[in-house]
Amino acid sequence: MSRPLRVEFAGALYHLTSRGNARGDIYQSDADRRYFLSLLTDVCIRFNWACHAYCLMDNHYHLLIETGDANLSRGMRQLNGVYTQYFNRTYQ
Repeated sequence: MSRPLRVEFAGALYHLTSRGNARGDIYQSDADRRYFLSLLTDVCIRFNWACHAYCLMDNHYHLLIETGDANLSRGMRQLNGVYTQYFNRTYQ
């Protein structure tokens, strides 16, 4: 059974987290962390988000995001999808 859809609305605050596959590491180097933060900046601009806090762990991250528009799922798809492609290309 899939989880219920997340309620999305403009001006909401969300605590977001995402883990690596099988709890594996999602950052192998500081360059990976810098790329992720650069990508997060781009996503915040593109989707009108404000990032109030972040914490990058080896195998997951936490974000505190405020959405200016009701577009959380679209922004998360962009953030996780592009970073996953980068990581898979870099580390095969």
